[in-house]
Amino acid sequence: MKRELAVLGRLIRRGTLELRLPDGARHLFGSGPPHARWTFTRRDSLRRIIANPELALGESYMRGEWDTPPGELATLLAVLMRNAGELARDGGRLRRLLGGLLQQWNRVQASYRNVAHHYDLDEWLFRLFLDREMYYSCAYFAVPQLSLEAAQRAKAEHIAAKLCLQPGQRVLDIGCGWGSLALHLAQHHDVHVIGLTLSRSQLAVAQRTAQERGLSGRVQFLLQDYREHTDQYDRIVSVGMFEHVGRPYYARFFRQVAAGLRPHGVALLHTICRLGPPGLTNAWVRKYIFPGGYSPALSELTAGIEHSALKVMDMELLRRHYALTLNAWQARFQQHRAEVAERMGERFCRMWEFYLAASEAAFETDGLAVAQVQLAAEVDAVPLTRDYLYAPLAQPRALRRAG
Repeated sequence: MKRELAVLGRLIRRGTLELRLPDGARHLFGSGPPHARWTFTRRDSLRRIIANPELALGESYMRGEWDTPPGELATLLAVLMRNAGELARDGGRLRRLLGGLLQQWNRVQASYRNVAHHYDLDEWLFRLFLDREMYYSCAYFAVPQLSLEAAQRAKAEHIAAKLCLQPGQRVLDIGCGWGSLALHLAQHHDVHVIGLTLSRSQLAVAQRTAQERGLSGRVQFLLQDYREHTDQYDRIVSVGMFEHVGRPYYARFFRQVAAGLRPHGVALLHTICRLGPPGLTNAWVRKYIFPGGYSPALSELTAGIEHSALKVMDMELLRRHYALTLNAWQARFQQHRAEVAERMGERFCRMWEFYLAASEAAFETDGLAVAQVQLAAEVDAVPLTRDYLYAPLAQPRALRRAG
């Protein structure tokens, strides 16, 4: 234990970590805010975590070997992330590259399996913590105090504005989830939308919702990989799906988008991105949450675009909006935690709350952001300035210029 305590002593410089061991011993590391409390029920857990932090930290939490006071899990993980540079050094560029390619070898059939692992979980679970429309992606907190429902509507409208939608246009939604955005665009912007998903569960929900709202004539949902779809559209949007494409397929993804756009078409990609250099997906996340998933560095994202006919028209980074979204999801999950534990077990509950807290901490500590990338093949496909996004009175005139 002396060695492990010495490692924490060298590691923790930003924030304060209060460590409590099973024998009641208490140790303080670092100084200043935020203050995190970490209580162990097994003495050997800390040794395993320090030996393999990426996997052992989450697994030991799932087994109940350590805990934090209620509502403080994300705070602890944020402190550990902010100070983790010395604890988990990279093993070399070649290992990072080869490991990443092996993790993300998402051929079509593998993509179906990977998506089913997460998104085919019971619809009931997602309805417990998502907003009423079932958006499972970063919301847009134009005002920090917005409710989750309002922030998700704001995200949908922000995307609609960037797509420069006009009535009657055909729109492709790649990775449509439960149909939230496709239904919103069809209902509020008078467009026709095709949504693609690899999840049978999501497909059933989306189709049912479209029928219930009388939108079946304007929205169609397909169980299909983007590489299997060959039609053409005025607009293409993809929200929260690119993280499942995999680095070996970035160029192909953007070539597919380019081929699917009609002349003067506009596309909008909304994806998590790394604010640093390329890396590897966290081992625990890859094993338990998103097999085959990877969030690109901006350099990898733009390199993929360069292999297509598309050009970047605009790029916006939503900083910490996902941290706010995840915090809201965690709060709603905790409201129903006893119900989830009874139905799915305590281990599942601890896995899910660790996933939400670790994700929140990653966005809070500036390691990740959400990029919205507006794309087109012709530079005059969108207005010359951003007035159409933020000045409602100028919007009709700007859209006429873009048409």
